[in-house]
Amino acid sequence: MSDIAELEQTLLAEIAAATDEPAIEAIRIAALGKKGSISEKLKSLGSMSPEERQTQGPAINGLKTRVTEALTARRAELRDVAITARLETEKLDVTLPVRASPAERGRIHPISQVIDEITAIFADMGFAIAEGPDIETDYYNFTALNFPEGHPAREMHDTFFFNPDEKGERKLLRTHTSPVQIRTMETQKPPIRIVIPGKTYRMDSDATHSPMFHQVEGLVIDKTANIANMKWVLEEFCKAFFEVPSLKMRFRPSFFPFTEPSMEVDIQCDRSGTEVKFGEGNDWMEILGCGMVHPNVLRFCGLDPDEYQGFAWGMGIDRIAMLKYGMPDLRAFFDADVRWLQHYGFRPLDMPTLFGGLSV
Repeated sequence: MSDIAELEQTLLAEIAAATDEPAIEAIRIAALGKKGSISEKLKSLGSMSPEERQTQGPAINGLKTRVTEALTARRAELRDVAITARLETEKLDVTLPVRASPAERGRIHPISQVIDEITAIFADMGFAIAEGPDIETDYYNFTALNFPEGHPAREMHDTFFFNPDEKGERKLLRTHTSPVQIRTMETQKPPIRIVIPGKTYRMDSDATHSPMFHQVEGLVIDKTANIANMKWVLEEFCKAFFEVPSLKMRFRPSFFPFTEPSMEVDIQCDRSGTEVKFGEGNDWMEILGCGMVHPNVLRFCGLDPDEYQGFAWGMGIDRIAMLKYGMPDLRAFFDADVRWLQHYGFRPLDMPTLFGGLSV
Protein backbone atom coordinates (compact mmCIF):
# COMPACT_ATOMS: atom_id res chain seq x y z
CA MET A 1 0.00 0.00 0.00
CA SER A 2 2.93 2.24 0.61
CA ASP A 3 3.72 2.58 -3.10
CA ILE A 4 0.07 3.49 -3.91
CA ALA A 5 0.03 6.11 -1.14
CA GLU A 6 3.37 7.50 -2.33
CA LEU A 7 2.12 7.67 -5.95
CA GLU A 8 -1.08 9.43 -4.82
CA GLN A 9 0.90 11.95 -2.81
CA THR A 10 3.17 12.66 -5.81
CA LEU A 11 0.29 13.04 -8.28
CA LEU A 12 -1.76 15.27 -5.97
CA ALA A 13 1.29 17.51 -5.42
CA GLU A 14 1.86 17.81 -9.20
CA ILE A 15 -1.85 18.61 -9.73
CA ALA A 16 -1.76 21.33 -7.07
CA ALA A 17 1.38 22.85 -8.63
CA ALA A 18 -0.08 22.95 -12.17
CA THR A 19 -0.49 26.55 -13.44
CA ASP A 20 -2.55 26.07 -16.59
CA GLU A 21 -4.79 23.60 -18.39
CA PRO A 22 -2.05 22.16 -20.65
CA ALA A 23 -0.07 21.20 -17.50
CA ILE A 24 -3.16 19.47 -16.06
CA GLU A 25 -3.63 17.55 -19.29
CA ALA A 26 0.01 16.39 -19.21
CA ILE A 27 -0.45 15.07 -15.66
CA ARG A 28 -3.65 13.25 -16.65
CA ILE A 29 -1.95 11.50 -19.55
CA ALA A 30 1.05 10.58 -17.38
CA ALA A 31 -1.27 9.05 -14.75
CA LEU A 32 -4.32 7.77 -16.62
CA GLY A 33 -3.14 7.41 -20.20
CA LYS A 34 -2.57 4.01 -21.83
CA LYS A 35 0.92 3.86 -20.36
CA GLY A 36 0.19 6.03 -17.32
CA SER A 37 1.35 5.12 -13.83
CA ILE A 38 -2.15 4.31 -12.54
CA SER A 39 -3.07 2.46 -15.75
CA GLU A 40 0.01 0.24 -15.37
CA LYS A 41 -1.05 -0.66 -11.82
CA LEU A 42 -4.53 -1.55 -13.06
CA LYS A 43 -2.96 -3.83 -15.68
CA SER A 44 -0.99 -5.65 -12.99
CA LEU A 45 -4.18 -6.87 -11.30
CA GLY A 46 -4.48 -9.73 -13.81
CA SER A 47 -1.23 -11.35 -12.64
CA MET A 48 -2.14 -11.22 -8.96
CA SER A 49 -3.60 -13.99 -6.85
CA PRO A 50 -7.28 -13.72 -5.86
CA GLU A 51 -6.36 -12.74 -2.34
CA GLU A 52 -4.03 -9.92 -3.52
CA ARG A 53 -6.60 -8.74 -6.09
CA GLN A 54 -9.21 -8.34 -3.36
CA THR A 55 -7.02 -5.86 -1.50
CA GLN A 56 -5.10 -4.18 -4.37
CA GLY A 57 -8.13 -3.70 -6.67
CA PRO A 58 -10.13 -1.34 -4.44
CA ALA A 59 -6.95 0.55 -3.49
CA ILE A 60 -5.90 1.18 -7.09
CA ASN A 61 -9.44 2.09 -8.22
CA GLY A 62 -9.76 4.43 -5.26
CA LEU A 63 -6.49 6.09 -6.30
CA LYS A 64 -7.81 6.49 -9.84
CA THR A 65 -11.04 8.09 -8.55
CA ARG A 66 -9.28 10.51 -6.23
CA VAL A 67 -6.76 11.58 -8.87
CA THR A 68 -9.52 12.07 -11.45
CA GLU A 69 -11.51 14.22 -9.03
CA ALA A 70 -8.39 16.26 -8.19
CA LEU A 71 -7.68 16.79 -11.91
CA THR A 72 -11.27 17.92 -12.56
CA ALA A 73 -11.28 20.32 -9.61
CA ARG A 74 -7.91 21.83 -10.49
CA ARG A 75 -8.91 22.24 -14.14
CA ALA A 76 -12.03 24.13 -13.08
CA GLU A 77 -9.96 26.40 -10.82
CA LEU A 78 -7.48 27.18 -13.59
CA ARG A 79 -10.30 27.84 -16.04
CA ASP A 80 -11.88 30.35 -13.66
CA VAL A 81 -8.51 32.07 -13.15
CA ALA A 82 -7.99 32.28 -16.93
CA ILE A 83 -11.46 33.75 -17.49
CA THR A 84 -10.90 36.31 -14.73
CA ALA A 85 -7.55 37.33 -16.25
CA ARG A 86 -9.11 37.62 -19.70
CA LEU A 87 -11.96 39.74 -18.39
CA GLU A 88 -9.43 42.08 -16.80
CA THR A 89 -7.53 42.56 -20.06
CA GLU A 90 -10.53 42.60 -22.40
CA LYS A 91 -13.07 44.47 -20.31
CA LEU A 92 -15.40 46.96 -22.00
CA ASP A 93 -16.62 50.09 -20.30
CA VAL A 94 -20.31 50.04 -21.20
CA THR A 95 -20.72 53.55 -19.78
CA LEU A 96 -18.82 55.06 -22.74
CA PRO A 97 -21.02 56.65 -25.46
CA VAL A 98 -21.56 54.66 -28.64
CA ARG A 99 -19.42 55.94 -31.52
CA ALA A 100 -21.55 57.66 -34.15
CA SER A 101 -21.89 56.06 -37.58
CA PRO A 102 -20.15 57.61 -40.62
CA ALA A 103 -23.51 58.98 -41.78
CA GLU A 104 -23.83 60.83 -38.48
CA ARG A 105 -20.20 62.03 -38.30
CA GLY A 106 -19.87 63.13 -41.93
CA ARG A 107 -20.76 66.64 -43.05
CA ILE A 108 -21.76 68.19 -46.36
CA HIS A 109 -19.80 71.33 -47.23
CA PRO A 110 -21.99 74.48 -47.11
CA ILE A 111 -21.26 75.22 -50.77
CA SER A 112 -22.52 71.79 -51.83
CA GLN A 113 -25.57 72.28 -49.63
CA VAL A 114 -26.35 75.73 -51.07
CA ILE A 115 -25.98 74.41 -54.63
CA ASP A 116 -28.53 71.72 -53.74
CA GLU A 117 -30.82 74.40 -52.30
CA ILE A 118 -30.55 76.49 -55.47
CA THR A 119 -31.19 73.43 -57.61
CA ALA A 120 -34.28 72.51 -55.59
CA ILE A 121 -35.76 76.03 -55.97
CA PHE A 122 -35.19 76.42 -59.70
CA ALA A 123 -36.12 72.82 -60.50
CA ASP A 124 -39.50 73.54 -58.93
CA MET A 125 -39.84 76.45 -61.38
CA GLY A 126 -39.13 74.17 -64.34
CA PHE A 127 -35.44 74.97 -64.89
CA ALA A 128 -32.84 72.41 -65.99
CA ILE A 129 -29.25 72.27 -64.70
CA ALA A 130 -26.47 72.94 -67.22
CA GLU A 131 -22.70 72.52 -66.88
CA GLY A 132 -19.61 73.32 -68.90
CA PRO A 133 -15.79 73.11 -68.83
CA ASP A 134 -13.70 75.13 -66.39
CA ILE A 135 -11.03 75.71 -69.07
CA GLU A 136 -12.47 77.93 -71.79
CA THR A 137 -11.51 79.70 -74.97
CA ASP A 138 -11.39 83.46 -75.38
CA TYR A 139 -14.35 83.17 -77.75
CA TYR A 140 -16.76 81.54 -75.30
CA ASN A 141 -15.57 83.47 -72.25
CA PHE A 142 -15.45 86.92 -73.87
CA THR A 143 -16.14 87.37 -77.59
CA ALA A 144 -19.46 85.52 -77.81
CA LEU A 145 -20.61 87.38 -74.70
CA ASN A 146 -20.13 90.76 -76.41
CA PHE A 147 -16.87 91.71 -74.66
CA PRO A 148 -15.12 94.05 -77.12
CA GLU A 149 -11.42 93.79 -77.81
CA GLY A 150 -9.43 95.69 -75.18
CA HIS A 151 -12.08 95.27 -72.49
CA PRO A 152 -10.43 95.41 -69.01
CA ALA A 153 -11.78 91.95 -68.07
CA ARG A 154 -9.49 90.43 -70.72
CA GLU A 155 -6.38 91.71 -69.02
CA MET A 156 -4.00 89.52 -67.02
CA HIS A 157 -4.84 91.17 -63.70
CA ASP A 158 -8.37 89.70 -63.83
CA THR A 159 -8.02 86.46 -65.78
CA PHE A 160 -5.87 83.34 -65.41
CA PHE A 161 -4.51 82.73 -68.91
CA PHE A 162 -2.59 79.64 -70.03
CA ASN A 163 0.50 79.84 -72.22
CA PRO A 164 -0.25 80.22 -75.94
CA ASP A 165 -0.65 76.98 -77.93
CA GLU A 166 0.98 76.20 -81.29
CA LYS A 167 -1.58 78.45 -83.00
CA GLY A 168 -0.85 81.33 -80.67
CA GLU A 169 -4.24 81.02 -78.93
CA ARG A 170 -4.47 81.15 -75.14
CA LYS A 171 -6.95 79.11 -73.14
CA LEU A 172 -8.07 80.49 -69.78
CA LEU A 173 -9.84 79.55 -66.57
CA ARG A 174 -13.38 80.82 -67.03
CA THR A 175 -14.09 84.04 -65.17
CA HIS A 176 -17.85 83.35 -65.00
CA THR A 177 -20.24 80.53 -65.85
CA SER A 178 -21.72 82.54 -68.74
CA PRO A 179 -19.88 80.50 -71.42
CA VAL A 180 -22.30 77.68 -70.64
CA GLN A 181 -25.11 79.97 -71.77
CA ILE A 182 -23.44 80.27 -75.18
CA ARG A 183 -22.81 76.53 -75.46
CA THR A 184 -26.43 75.81 -74.55
CA MET A 185 -27.88 78.27 -77.05
CA GLU A 186 -25.66 76.82 -79.78
CA THR A 187 -26.90 73.27 -79.21
CA GLN A 188 -30.45 73.65 -77.89
CA LYS A 189 -33.43 75.16 -79.64
CA PRO A 190 -35.56 77.62 -77.60
CA PRO A 191 -37.44 77.71 -75.33
CA ILE A 192 -34.51 77.47 -72.91
CA ARG A 193 -34.68 77.59 -69.11
CA ILE A 194 -31.43 76.68 -67.38
CA VAL A 195 -29.42 77.44 -64.25
CA ILE A 196 -25.65 76.97 -64.23
CA PRO A 197 -23.84 76.43 -60.91
CA GLY A 198 -20.08 75.99 -61.04
CA LYS A 199 -16.54 77.10 -60.23
CA THR A 200 -15.09 80.34 -61.61
CA TYR A 201 -11.64 81.93 -61.34
CA ARG A 202 -10.33 85.48 -60.99
CA MET A 203 -7.20 87.07 -59.59
CA ASP A 204 -8.58 88.31 -56.29
CA SER A 205 -8.18 87.24 -52.66
CA ASP A 206 -9.42 88.72 -49.37
CA ALA A 207 -12.06 88.05 -46.71
CA THR A 208 -14.86 88.26 -49.27
CA HIS A 209 -13.04 87.21 -52.47
CA SER A 210 -11.17 84.07 -53.51
CA PRO A 211 -9.15 83.20 -56.65
CA MET A 212 -11.55 80.28 -57.11
CA PHE A 213 -15.18 80.82 -56.19
CA HIS A 214 -18.63 79.57 -57.14
CA GLN A 215 -21.30 81.25 -59.24
CA VAL A 216 -24.80 80.39 -60.36
CA GLU A 217 -26.28 81.92 -63.48
CA GLY A 218 -29.67 81.56 -65.05
CA LEU A 219 -30.86 81.90 -68.61
CA VAL A 220 -34.33 82.06 -70.16
CA ILE A 221 -34.74 82.30 -73.94
CA ASP A 222 -38.21 82.42 -75.48
CA LYS A 223 -40.28 84.49 -77.86
CA THR A 224 -42.14 86.32 -75.08
CA ALA A 225 -39.63 86.43 -72.18
CA ASN A 226 -39.58 89.87 -70.58
CA ILE A 227 -38.37 91.86 -67.57
CA ALA A 228 -41.59 91.19 -65.64
CA ASN A 229 -40.91 87.44 -65.92
CA MET A 230 -37.34 88.00 -64.73
CA LYS A 231 -38.40 90.06 -61.72
CA TRP A 232 -40.90 87.38 -60.66
CA VAL A 233 -38.33 84.57 -60.98
CA LEU A 234 -35.72 86.45 -58.95
CA GLU A 235 -38.18 87.51 -56.26
CA GLU A 236 -39.51 83.97 -55.85
CA PHE A 237 -35.98 82.61 -55.68
CA CYS A 238 -34.84 85.07 -53.01
CA LYS A 239 -37.94 84.44 -50.87
CA ALA A 240 -37.46 80.68 -51.08
CA PHE A 241 -33.68 80.76 -50.54
CA PHE A 242 -33.72 83.10 -47.54
CA GLU A 243 -36.92 81.42 -46.32
CA VAL A 244 -38.96 84.56 -45.77
CA PRO A 245 -42.65 85.06 -46.67
CA SER A 246 -42.15 88.41 -48.40
CA LEU A 247 -39.23 90.45 -49.67
CA LYS A 248 -38.78 93.85 -51.29
CA MET A 249 -36.35 94.12 -54.20
CA ARG A 250 -34.79 97.17 -55.86
CA PHE A 251 -33.58 97.05 -59.47
CA ARG A 252 -30.91 99.65 -60.33
CA PRO A 253 -29.56 100.39 -63.82
CA SER A 254 -26.09 99.00 -64.46
CA PHE A 255 -23.89 97.77 -67.30
CA PHE A 256 -22.87 94.27 -68.38
CA PRO A 257 -21.61 93.61 -71.93
CA PHE A 258 -23.88 90.61 -72.41
CA THR A 259 -27.20 92.16 -71.29
CA GLU A 260 -29.17 95.23 -72.36
CA PRO A 261 -30.75 96.71 -70.34
CA SER A 262 -28.66 95.60 -67.36
CA MET A 263 -29.58 95.87 -63.70
CA GLU A 264 -28.17 95.22 -60.28
CA VAL A 265 -30.58 93.93 -57.66
CA ASP A 266 -30.74 94.96 -54.01
CA ILE A 267 -32.87 93.14 -51.46
CA GLN A 268 -34.47 94.44 -48.28
CA CYS A 269 -32.62 93.62 -45.06
CA ASP A 270 -31.99 94.69 -41.48
CA ARG A 271 -28.36 95.17 -40.41
CA SER A 272 -29.05 96.64 -36.97
CA GLY A 273 -28.09 93.46 -35.07
CA THR A 274 -25.22 91.00 -35.24
CA GLU A 275 -26.92 89.08 -38.06
CA VAL A 276 -28.32 90.30 -41.36
CA LYS A 277 -32.07 89.64 -41.50
CA PHE A 278 -33.80 89.56 -44.86
CA GLY A 279 -37.38 90.50 -45.61
CA GLU A 280 -37.49 93.18 -42.90
CA GLY A 281 -35.87 96.47 -41.96
CA ASN A 282 -34.97 99.55 -43.99
CA ASP A 283 -31.52 98.59 -45.29
CA TRP A 284 -30.59 97.34 -48.76
CA MET A 285 -27.95 94.84 -49.89
CA GLU A 286 -26.78 94.10 -53.42
CA ILE A 287 -27.36 90.43 -54.17
CA LEU A 288 -27.06 89.81 -57.94
CA GLY A 289 -26.85 91.21 -61.44
CA CYS A 290 -29.30 90.61 -64.26
CA GLY A 291 -30.68 91.93 -67.53
CA MET A 292 -32.17 91.12 -70.92
CA VAL A 293 -29.85 89.10 -73.15
CA HIS A 294 -28.02 91.42 -75.53
CA PRO A 295 -29.07 91.02 -79.20
CA ASN A 296 -25.41 90.55 -80.18
CA VAL A 297 -25.17 87.52 -77.88
CA LEU A 298 -28.23 86.00 -79.56
CA ARG A 299 -26.68 86.61 -82.98
CA PHE A 300 -23.40 84.92 -81.93
CA CYS A 301 -25.48 81.85 -81.03
CA GLY A 302 -27.36 81.78 -84.31
CA LEU A 303 -30.64 83.12 -82.90
CA ASP A 304 -32.65 85.93 -84.49
CA PRO A 305 -33.10 88.75 -81.91
CA ASP A 306 -36.23 89.85 -83.81
CA GLU A 307 -37.80 86.46 -83.04
CA TYR A 308 -36.26 85.49 -79.69
CA GLN A 309 -35.43 87.39 -76.53
CA GLY A 310 -34.48 86.37 -73.05
CA PHE A 311 -33.10 87.32 -69.70
CA ALA A 312 -30.15 86.19 -67.60
CA TRP A 313 -28.85 86.71 -64.09
CA GLY A 314 -25.87 85.72 -61.98
CA MET A 315 -24.78 85.70 -58.34
CA GLY A 316 -21.96 84.39 -56.16
CA ILE A 317 -22.86 81.14 -54.38
CA ASP A 318 -20.19 81.66 -51.74
CA ARG A 319 -21.53 85.13 -50.94
CA ILE A 320 -25.18 84.14 -50.55
CA ALA A 321 -24.06 81.16 -48.43
CA MET A 322 -22.17 83.57 -46.15
CA LEU A 323 -25.19 85.86 -45.91
CA LYS A 324 -27.66 83.08 -45.15
CA TYR A 325 -25.58 81.10 -42.64
CA GLY A 326 -23.54 83.88 -41.02
CA MET A 327 -20.04 82.90 -42.15
CA PRO A 328 -17.67 85.87 -41.70
CA ASP A 329 -14.72 84.89 -43.93
CA LEU A 330 -14.82 83.40 -47.41
CA ARG A 331 -11.30 81.98 -47.10
CA ALA A 332 -12.48 79.47 -44.48
CA PHE A 333 -14.51 77.77 -47.23
CA PHE A 334 -11.27 76.45 -48.71
CA ASP A 335 -9.14 75.82 -45.58
CA ALA A 336 -10.34 72.20 -45.12
CA ASP A 337 -10.60 72.72 -41.36
CA VAL A 338 -12.62 69.82 -39.91
CA ARG A 339 -13.69 71.92 -36.93
CA TRP A 340 -15.16 74.57 -39.22
CA LEU A 341 -16.92 71.91 -41.28
CA GLN A 342 -18.35 70.28 -38.15
CA HIS A 343 -19.77 73.67 -37.14
CA TYR A 344 -21.11 74.91 -40.47
CA GLY A 345 -21.57 71.64 -42.37
CA PHE A 346 -24.82 69.78 -42.96
CA ARG A 347 -25.73 66.18 -42.22
CA PRO A 348 -25.58 63.98 -45.35
CA LEU A 349 -29.20 62.85 -45.18
CA ASP A 350 -30.67 66.34 -44.74
CA MET A 351 -31.50 66.95 -48.39
CA PRO A 352 -33.04 70.38 -49.09
CA THR A 353 -36.61 70.37 -50.39
CA LEU A 354 -39.21 73.10 -50.75
CA PHE A 355 -41.81 71.15 -48.77
CA GLY A 356 -39.43 69.86 -46.10
CA GLY A 357 -37.29 72.98 -45.71
CA LEU A 358 -34.06 74.06 -47.37
CA SER A 359 -31.88 74.36 -44.28
CA VAL A 360 -33.47 71.90 -41.85
